[in-house]
Amino acid sequence: MQLAQHKATLSFNNGSPSVDLPVYHGTIGPDVVDIRKLYSQTGMFTYDPGFLSTASCQSSITFIDGEKGRLLYRGYPIEQLATQCDFLDVCYLLLKGELPNVGQRDEFHKLVISHTMVHEQMQFFMRGFRRDAHPMAVLTGLIGALSAFYHDSTDIHNAEHREIAAIRLISKLPTLVAMAYKYGVGQPYMYPRNDLSYAGNFLRMMFGVPSADYQVNPVIERAMDRIFILHADHEQNASTSTVRLCGSSGTNPFAAIAAGVACLWGPAHGGANEACLNMLENIQANGGIAKVGEFMEQVKDKNSGVKLMGFGHRVYKNYDPRAKLMQETCNEVLAELGLEKDPLFALAKQVEKIALEDDYFVQRKLYPNVDFYSGIVQRAIGIPVKLFTGIFTLARTVGWIAQLNEMISDPEYKIGRPRQLYVGAPERKVTPIGER
Repeated sequence: MQLAQHKATLSFNNGSPSVDLPVYHGTIGPDVVDIRKLYSQTGMFTYDPGFLSTASCQSSITFIDGEKGRLLYRGYPIEQLATQCDFLDVCYLLLKGELPNVGQRDEFHKLVISHTMVHEQMQFFMRGFRRDAHPMAVLTGLIGALSAFYHDSTDIHNAEHREIAAIRLISKLPTLVAMAYKYGVGQPYMYPRNDLSYAGNFLRMMFGVPSADYQVNPVIERAMDRIFILHADHEQNASTSTVRLCGSSGTNPFAAIAAGVACLWGPAHGGANEACLNMLENIQANGGIAKVGEFMEQVKDKNSGVKLMGFGHRVYKNYDPRAKLMQETCNEVLAELGLEKDPLFALAKQVEKIALEDDYFVQRKLYPNVDFYSGIVQRAIGIPVKLFTGIFTLARTVGWIAQLNEMISDPEYKIGRPRQLYVGAPERKVTPIGER
């Protein structure tokens, strides 16, 4: 961390002496006040539920400007990466800090694609799950179990181990997600193919069957790749913070990533696109497009309990830049598959139209977010709603790994240990049971 540029003075009205706190400048974004010595100097902690105003680390990976609707990976705008690079290029960027040249690109693509197979015993491990298990329950178990199959890359403090684990996770996640899907529908697993792209290989493992050749549709392949790019990292969100906190204990990389998967499963985080599709299907079941206006009026009524899913964002107070890119992809996929007039998609367009024109939503900056469009695209491709968060997991794994590596390499990192404001009972004595 650079030297403090200036100081902030914390003063008290109870006679306690004031305290000077260092202030640091980032490359871009808000300055931060360093409160690490606050407890030793004052005997007090800060209180910030949900970490609304707390920077838990320094990072050079991803930057979000919520007011302007900007997202940068290693300084590159997401709009440029999504249109000029593929997902493995972005993986290289997040892991290494720079985009690859031609030679580095070829080598990295070959390395990842050639390690997509998983240990054959993973199939037997999978059989322990019920066929109707949620894919995220299955993935949490499978990813955590990787440490039982790959003992040679479990030392999180060994840079070489972390690099090997990173390639294994990025390579094998498409295979594991596809296996979880095939297991649930009772179809045989499709082994990966080294002659296909990362996204194309995933689509074949998902939708191919041994009895027929599967031809990858290039429009769908590009859409899948873009979904991966747009979800690759997103600063210090709940699951990323979980991976960092878990990894700070020194646990192995596979366990830390499994912890992130468990966090991502939550409906307020990675499950948002699943919740969005469920909302659209409920509107469809209760009258369809003719009832959209009525539904949107219920959303505006605070007493109705009806929520609009897929709109607004905790960080973005402007249009989510990922949503614009996903909207383009959505239109391309629907046109390619002839689904522009599909009732559910027509309904989604009507919800979008009202939200972008109605003053209630415009004033509150409730713009469509990436979850709204990605859910529609995935449904059109044929991915079941329950697997949406699994796709998110596949894409976000590289971001988690990059964040984990950055934390372990930071000389200032320590095991995470949040403090609290205790409001329970004061110290008391146990009353004998007969006197209670």
